[in-house]
Amino acid sequence: MLLIVLAAVASVLFLCFLTMFSVRPTVVGFLERVFSLDSYVADKFYQSVLRDHALLYVFLAVIVFALIFLRFSLSWFTKYFDDISAGLDQLVEPSGADVVLLPELDSMERKMSKVKNTLDRQRRDAQEAEQRKNDLVMYLAHDIKTPLTSVIGYLSLLDEAPDMPAEQRAKYVSITLDKAYRLEQLIDEFFEITRFNLKSILLNKAKINLPFMLRQLADEFYPMLAPGGRRVVVEASEDLTLWGDADKLSRVFNNILKNAMAYSYEGSAIRVSAFGQGEDVVINFANQGDLIPQAKLDTIFDQFFRLDASRSTHSGGAGLGLAIAKEIVTAHGGAITVRSDREQTVFTVTLPLGSA
Repeated sequence: MLLIVLAAVASVLFLCFLTMFSVRPTVVGFLERVFSLDSYVADKFYQSVLRDHALLYVFLAVIVFALIFLRFSLSWFTKYFDDISAGLDQLVEPSGADVVLLPELDSMERKMSKVKNTLDRQRRDAQEAEQRKNDLVMYLAHDIKTPLTSVIGYLSLLDEAPDMPAEQRAKYVSITLDKAYRLEQLIDEFFEITRFNLKSILLNKAKINLPFMLRQLADEFYPMLAPGGRRVVVEASEDLTLWGDADKLSRVFNNILKNAMAYSYEGSAIRVSAFGQGEDVVINFANQGDLIPQAKLDTIFDQFFRLDASRSTHSGGAGLGLAIAKEIVTAHGGAITVRSDREQTVFTVTLPLGSA
């Protein structure tokens, strides 16, 4: 715009210069000397070509300057559009580099870099989750093959030796049954993976007698804990009730107890305490076991996370139990946390008392 104004001013000055009487002899004399014209023809040329059309020359000059300005303006804007386009290409590239734009686009550069970082993080999380899931399926497939091979082997022995001693036959049947139960558990875990990813959590709330539920779970775990000299101790007031989905909360407590059972010392007690706290009820599950590092505590509720990297074939699960527990507790409007030190590991579930 400034160039157009300057062009207009220059053109007006040129018009004034041409129409001034004092320049007429100079222009006529120039034409006579350069083009060998007589004075009459030179004077007529000055008047008819230059002075009489001065406004047209001014208009043309303004148009020319305007076109020149428009050309440079478009180049200026095109430069920024090209830079923004390049920034969008960087935005979708799976690289850790930030988006870099011209200094004039600093604000947009920061926003695009923030979006890129978010997209990169989501992409990495999705890839890691998919990799963990693929690894888990591979591990489960391997684990399924192990008990299946045992089942086939022992059944073959029983089939090939019909006159086998009763004591030995009973032993083989017991081992085969144990392997079959393990096989059933692993197949259930395959279905669990699919259900957890595809099924939303719907709650069917009712009044729950919390102490009764916790003691019932403790009784169910007795056969599994007794061989190692472990036990579950429940401490809860008899009148403690809350509103929630009994089946799903039972699953939460069951998953936490399974984790405590797998990683507690032999001969120790898993202590479950429940008490009211304002409008909430707090349930603690404390077990004596090895210290869980902080890095693992930060991801212990992630899908397919397994605390035991060695993956015990007999006690290891799909790594979904605590992730599912967190989803159910969150659906109830509560929270689940964990802390660990050298003496004990404590899972804490906080749930609203709720109402009918």
